[in-house]
Amino acid sequence: MLCASLALGSSMISGCVSGASGSRTQIVWGRRGFSDGRFLKPRAIAISPADELFIVDTTGRIQVFDVDGNFQRSWKTPDTENGRPTGLAVETPPGPNSVPNLLVADTHYYRTLAYTLSGDLCRDKQIGGVAGHSPGEFAFVTDTVCDQEGCFYIGEYGDSDRIQKFDPERNFLTQWGGTGNEHGQFVRPQSLVVRDQVLWVADACNHRIQCFDIREETPKLINVFGREGDAAGEFYYPYDLAFASDGTLIVCEYGNQRLQRFTPEGKWIATWGAPGFQPGQLYQPWGVVVDSQDRVHVLDSNNHRVQRLALFS
Repeated sequence: MLCASLALGSSMISGCVSGASGSRTQIVWGRRGFSDGRFLKPRAIAISPADELFIVDTTGRIQVFDVDGNFQRSWKTPDTENGRPTGLAVETPPGPNSVPNLLVADTHYYRTLAYTLSGDLCRDKQIGGVAGHSPGEFAFVTDTVCDQEGCFYIGEYGDSDRIQKFDPERNFLTQWGGTGNEHGQFVRPQSLVVRDQVLWVADACNHRIQCFDIREETPKLINVFGREGDAAGEFYYPYDLAFASDGTLIVCEYGNQRLQRFTPEGKWIATWGAPGFQPGQLYQPWGVVVDSQDRVHVLDSNNHRVQRLALFS
């Protein structure tokens, strides 16, 4: 047990934090509600190069915070009747004068939306919008990421557990995957991350991580690790991925309600968190990001809050 002082909103809470690693929880912020700074089951989190946190919840609101949990601004996605987004990523296009955009997996509208980081919708940068199985059509979109060449990778689940790739002008290039548990197939590829010409995929319902070399015309599978379970190195619905500056990987597990840290090769390093409602515990978390100071921010979804901790080992 570790004793810590925790900031919750504008107040401080002192208490003992239980975790599988020795990492201290630094702050806990947010609570259930509809006003600024509150959440209703937040479902995705992204971080900008300037360390701004973007969070979308089941109201369809995108709220922006600094790394201490201070509210900055917000806006809503244009349509929410069919469902709300479940994926966010900050796109940093190639080029010295490029301007980042926020990519929103508008899951139940079969598309990816793009916003400026101040909240302006870029209608000319939308990808998709039509339900279907053909190239450029989508089932339920889970996540969209961009590589260093400006190409886009979009995951989807439902009848089309696959990933589609688009060029910087948003023209279809290729697709791969399909529903199944063989290597290279997916069952809900929930989260995507590009790092060092490798696409990392949280293959959520197969309880594993798959890695693809994206230098190939059709990305080539190069590593698979994890299996269903709750032991170290096993997964139960991994929903999100993030990298620390040293190249280690943080995996957020919705089912096991914890974080795990791995080497780039998939070797387990440490575990943090446990089911519960206290600081240092999680209730069905959906997302994780790492900021420029290697602090980990976990989206503690069904506790309607965010927890920040030091990189755990």
